Amino acid sequence: MQCPFPGMDPYLERPSIWPDFHDSLVSYIREALQPLLRPKYGALSQHRTYIVNDDRSVWPDVSVLHRHHGTESTSAIATMEATADPALVVDILLEEIREPYIEIIQPSAGNRIVTAIEVLSPANKQPGAGLDSYHRKQSDLWRGGTNLVEIDLLRAGDSPIQIDKYYLSRLKSRRYLAAVTRAAPTRYELYGFALTDRLPRIAVPLADGDPDVVLDLPKVFQRCWETGPYPEFLNYDQSVPGDLSDDEKEFCGGVVGSGPAAGG
Repeated sequence: MQCPFPGMDPYLERPSIWPDFHDSLVSYIREALQPLLRPKYGALSQHRTYIVNDDRSVWPDVSVLHRHHGTESTSAIATMEATADPALVVDILLEEIREPYIEIIQPSAGNRIVTAIEVLSPANKQPGAGLDSYHRKQSDLWRGGTNLVEIDLLRAGDSPIQIDKYYLSRLKSRRYLAAVTRAAPTRYELYGFALTDRLPRIAVPLADGDPDVVLDLPKVFQRCWETGPYPEFLNYDQSVPGDLSDDEKEFCGGVVGSGPAAGG
C-alpha cells in the first residue's frame, strides 16, 4: 500500500506511532546502505542509552504530632514528638531510554567509526536528558573526526542540529531538515524540505578518498511505511498532530479527503 503523502506523512508524528516508526526507519536505513558499503565498510546498529526520572510528589494532608507524658521523675515535662511521617514524599521512577542510531565502520582501520547516522526523536528536541545525551554524542563524534548525518522528520520542537541560523534562514523550507557534517575538511550540507515536498536523497560521506554513497530516503521511507502497521493505525479521519499553516491544512485535507486536517 502506497503512503498517500508524497513525502513525510505527518500522521506518523503521533506520540503513539512515532517510536515504532523511528526504530523501523533506522533499521531500514541500515538495510539500504549495507550493500552500498561492502566490502570496505559495514553499517552497525548502535544504541544511545540514558536515564530519565518521573518524579511524582505527594504532600501529606496533615502533619501529626503526638504528646508523650514522662514518668513521675519527668512528669513536669511534656514533650511534643513528631512522627516519622515526612512532609513530602517523592516517588522517583527511573526509566532507561534506548535510542538507536547507525555507525558506518571501517574494519581495515581498526573498526574506525567513519560516519554516524541519526534520526531525531522528540526527546532530542526538547530540554532534558534526551537532548543532553544527544549533544554529548554530537561532541564525541566531532572530536573523533567522524562524519555525521542527522535527519529530522519532526515538526515540533527545536532542532538540535547545530548549524548557524543564518544558513538555516537561507533554506527555502525547513519544516523538515537533514544535515550532513563532514569532518575533514569541516563542511555542512543542508536539506530543507516542506510537508508538500518529496523526501531528499542524501549523500552519506565515507573516509577520505572514497566516494559518497547515496541514501535514497524516499525509497527507505516507503518500505518502512508499507511493512509497518501504519495504514491501520494512522486514523486519517482525525486531525494531523501538531501545528499546521493554512496551506498545510489545505494540502493535508486534499491528500486524505474530507477528514479534519487542523493540527491537534
